[in-house]
Amino acid sequence: MDSADFALQAYDEGRADGVAGRKDHGRGDDPDYRVGLADGQLAVFEAELIAAIRKAMDGKN
Repeated sequence: MDSADFALQAYDEGRADGVAGRKDHGRGDDPDYRVGLADGQLAVFEAELIAAIRKAMDGKN
């Protein structure tokens, strides 16, 4: 495995952790993991925001 593969794996694991709402404190020094974690957390926030807007707009024309 080359360094790009390790970076993608770290990002993917971070994103999965972000979506699941957990954090691996042992990997906090890995910038690829942290970017994936932030992306996962952002994806959850975005989905919740859209759901809240749809709920608020439901039935309003």
